[in-house]
Amino acid sequence: MKPSEAHTSVRRLQRKRLKQNVPLILMFIPVIAFFVAFRYIPILGNVIAFKQYNLMQGIWGSPWVGLDNFKIIFSNPQTIQIVTNTFLLSFFGIVIGFPFPILVAVMLNEVRRMWWKKTVQTLLYLPHFFSWVIIGGIVVTLFGSQAGVVNALLEQWTGAKYPFLYQAGSWLTIFFGSSVWKEAGFGAIIYLAAMSSIDPHLYEAASMDGASKLRQIWHITLPGIVPTATIMLILSMGRVMDVGFDPIYNLQNAVVSDVSNVISTYIYTIGIQNGLYSLTTSMGLFESVIGLILVVGANRIARKFNQSLW
Repeated sequence: MKPSEAHTSVRRLQRKRLKQNVPLILMFIPVIAFFVAFRYIPILGNVIAFKQYNLMQGIWGSPWVGLDNFKIIFSNPQTIQIVTNTFLLSFFGIVIGFPFPILVAVMLNEVRRMWWKKTVQTLLYLPHFFSWVIIGGIVVTLFGSQAGVVNALLEQWTGAKYPFLYQAGSWLTIFFGSSVWKEAGFGAIIYLAAMSSIDPHLYEAASMDGASKLRQIWHITLPGIVPTATIMLILSMGRVMDVGFDPIYNLQNAVVSDVSNVISTYIYTIGIQNGLYSLTTSMGLFESVIGLILVVGANRIARKFNQSLW
């Protein structure tokens, strides 16, 4: 075949594939439009971090101040405490919360009675669809000092109440526990999907060799979901500096502010309530840069084990 004929054949094949994929491309257009409109265009707003932003002058009319906003926020001792709180809450949230979806998925994968499996799945997935306002209400109903169910029982048994929501240690326990309860069941869906791709013949062979269920889980199930778990861990690294506004705002109080003040609440208080948009944009940009560095670093480490995301 001549080079010109080969080139023509390749172009025909490309056009044929393009025509076959037109429905998929059309379905993908709204996704592209969403990310362009609500993810990429707003990135331009980060220029506020380098300006003395004024609502009347607008983004482009406000005067440039360079790195002055960063100097202001990091010269404040409270900022260091806020960044430390954000990092520690996110880090321990990942350490505590990351294994639970895997554990839930493994247990659900071993259930053989479908009616029981579906019932448990529904109950575990349900908290994900509750807003943090509802979760906060449930927490107050259970652990509130005045009318909390747990304190009512403690008062009956011991004659005293305990301020669960006003002690740093118990507040952190409740915060992490409610986060795990809300998201672990829904997060297990990804691992269940990964487990469904494992060859069932591996379990049959292991069973014939006398392997117990625990050994099958350890040597077949867990290695089979390692690539998925690695991807989820890399993505979670990008949220190390992002605890989330909703859980903190709905569970915090002034007494535990030393451990509960984080970047998201700082941005709400200083930026939205006080109108200091330049300072909070600088803090948000700092948060994003740290998240990017952590994601790239985690991916580089995973690449050494041939488990990288890209």
